[in-house]
Amino acid sequence: MVGAVNREALSRWRLILGEAAEGDLGRYAGQGEIGLTDDERIMDRALAAIYDQTAPGEAGASGSGSGARGAGQGKSAPRLAQWLGDVRTFFPEDVVSVIQHDAMERKGWKQLLFEPEVLASVKPDIHLVGTLLSLKGKIPEKTKDTARMLVQAVVDELVKRMSHELQRAVTGALNRRRHTPLPSLSGIDWKRTIQRNLKHYDAERQRIIPERFYYFDRAKRSKEWTVIVDIDQSGSMAESVIWASVVGSIFASMPALDTRVVVFDTEVVDLTEQCANDPVDMLFGIQLGGGTNIDKSVAYCEQFITEPKKTLFILISDLYEGGNQSRLIRRMREMKEAGVKTLCLLALSDEGKPFYDEQLARAFARDGTPSFACTPAMLPELVEGALQGKDLAELVKRLEGRGRTQA
Repeated sequence: MVGAVNREALSRWRLILGEAAEGDLGRYAGQGEIGLTDDERIMDRALAAIYDQTAPGEAGASGSGSGARGAGQGKSAPRLAQWLGDVRTFFPEDVVSVIQHDAMERKGWKQLLFEPEVLASVKPDIHLVGTLLSLKGKIPEKTKDTARMLVQAVVDELVKRMSHELQRAVTGALNRRRHTPLPSLSGIDWKRTIQRNLKHYDAERQRIIPERFYYFDRAKRSKEWTVIVDIDQSGSMAESVIWASVVGSIFASMPALDTRVVVFDTEVVDLTEQCANDPVDMLFGIQLGGGTNIDKSVAYCEQFITEPKKTLFILISDLYEGGNQSRLIRRMREMKEAGVKTLCLLALSDEGKPFYDEQLARAFARDGTPSFACTPAMLPELVEGALQGKDLAELVKRLEGRGRTQA
């Protein structure tokens, strides 16, 4: 008799390995079959539809009795919607995202997103947004409103995740360095006040008697820094494009920053106005895929650099340049030498190492532009460091030592 712990472990292995492993696992357990519960059988069918070569109920998932899944057939939509419902019911959220993504990539079910009942059943996540953006020119009218709502849900979640830390980083870097004679209890610079008044320490009372208080200047200054976000919209950069667009919209909401958001393939599109108004509109203005001309986009962005030492230029690209590479290297070097704070993010995402042109990344790094993969959680510290005038190359090395970047 298989014990409770062993039975749970065996059923998990059965779900992982599929029906083909039933016999081997049964022999290991000393019984004919594992004996999945009703819920586990639903989970097994959901996984088999994606990961088995021939899956139980495969025809049901596709609406075809021939064993071919028939992606894109309208009659399959209700059954796929039921499959999506089962996946969301029986698997954790992070697993749902993986299964959903694999369904689109492995089984060619992307066309089924054009059915409103299917699109309404999926879990909104960043991979789905990338898929929708890549297909947006083909989305029929009947599905556009649902697609927009899904994109809006993901954007709202990313803004919620990033907004506070980015705003804290910017306001902290720009405001807390200045002092004002105007008293404000909430604006006291305690560190400087204590340091400057240590000589007034009263040993008898065992406390400092301040002769003078120092206050941070909380006044908001308009357009103090220029931030340019230059985004490679090639298909391999989909997740980075989504994150970068959200980050651009957060920057655009800050009065202290003059923000420009530019996307490029072989052409350059300025999305600054859409970014300031609605990041969802900006995302729908992006065309994933196509060639790459980074040099052309950097040349376009140069016109917005009016005060180099008050400019942060963030290039987000895998650096597979189809334009003039030597001229691009020169532009970036000259920009850095003029005083611009420059960063190249090879990826802006929560996931693994990107594919990128290592030779060009090394050339950038040699000329003072750090090039690395960046997690969203790491970006606020980098922005704050740039605005405070820190050496970004050294800051990146320190963060790499903490295991937070992937070069």
